Amino acid sequence: MVATLHDVALLAGVSIKTVSNVVNDYPHVRPSTRTKVEQAIAELGYTPNPTARSLRSGRTNVIGLAVPDLALAYFAELTAAVIAAAEASGLSVVVEQTGTGDRAREISVLTNARRKMTDGLIFSPLEMGPEDVDHLDVGYPLVLLGERIFDGPTDHVTMRNVEAARAATEYLIHSGRTRIAVVGAHEDEVIGSSALRMQGYREALAANGIPFDPALIGPSIEWHRANGAHSMADVIARGVPFDAVFALNDTLAFGAMRALQEAGLRIPDDVAVMGFDGLDEAQYSIPSLTTVDPGRDWIARTAVDTLRERVRIDNTQPPTLKLAEFTILERESAPPA
Repeated sequence: MVATLHDVALLAGVSIKTVSNVVNDYPHVRPSTRTKVEQAIAELGYTPNPTARSLRSGRTNVIGLAVPDLALAYFAELTAAVIAAAEASGLSVVVEQTGTGDRAREISVLTNARRKMTDGLIFSPLEMGPEDVDHLDVGYPLVLLGERIFDGPTDHVTMRNVEAARAATEYLIHSGRTRIAVVGAHEDEVIGSSALRMQGYREALAANGIPFDPALIGPSIEWHRANGAHSMADVIARGVPFDAVFALNDTLAFGAMRALQEAGLRIPDDVAVMGFDGLDEAQYSIPSLTTVDPGRDWIARTAVDTLRERVRIDNTQPPTLKLAEFTILERESAPPA
C-alpha cells in the first residue's frame, strides 16, 4: 500500500499538520521533530503528491526566467547556471526570451499569463530603464538581474561592472600597455553594461595618469562576434596606435582577435586582448582569452536562493541589492607582467 501523510504522522507521533510543515520545508519546525518526521518518511517510503501539494500550498515549484536572447553566449550560460541551481533546490524553470531592442516585450513578460504558472520570476531586462521602475511593482516574488534599473521595489542581484572594468584596464596598464583601445562602446549610453564598463575604463586611465583618447574607442550597438570584428577593423583602419584592446564582452573579443590577426598583428606580442564575461569558450580560443569572470555562477545561485526565500517565507521585507565578486582569468591573450 502507498504510504499517506496520515501514516507518517502516526509513526512519528505528530500531527498531520506538522508532517505537512516538514514536507513543505517550512522553517519553524523543531529540529528534533523534523528528524522524527524525516525518519518516518524514509521508513515508510512516503512520496508527496506534487499536484496535491501545489493545490494546498498555492505553489507550483516552478520559477520563471526571462532573458533577452539565448543566442548571446552570456545569457545561454547564465540560463544553464540558473537551471542547475534551481534543480538543486527542487525547482523547475520556465525560460522566456524577451528579445533585444524590445522594451514593450520586456514589460509584457511581467504580466503575461505564464506568471500564474510560476511561483516567481528572475528577470534580466536589456531595454527597460529607470523610467520603467513602476512596472517592477508586481504582486509576486521578483528578482532583477542586470544594470538597467537600480533602486527598484524588488531584490536585485548583479555584477560589479565599474570595479571589474577598472580592474581589467589596470591589469593591462600594469602589464605595460598604455594605449588601450575599447571595442563595444555604446555611444551616448548613460545606463547599462557598456556605460558602466566604460566608466571603469576611464577611471583606471585617470588613476594611472593616462589621458583618455576618444580615437581609441570602437563603438558597436550589438555585442556579437561580427560587431567585434567590425569595430576592431575600424580602429585599425583609422591608423591610431594601440598596444591593447579591452573588449566589453568576450564575444566581441573573439571578433576583435580575428580582425587583429587578419591585419597581421600578433596577440599578445603586438596587442594584448582582455575580454569580459568569463565565457567557457574563452579558454579554448587561440590564443586563449584573458577575461573578467564577473561572478555569473554566483549570480545564478544567489538569484535562485533569493527568489526561493521570498516564495517560502516573506515577500514583504525591503528589497535587497546583492553584488557578485569578480575575478580576472589570466590566459594567453594578455599575460601578466
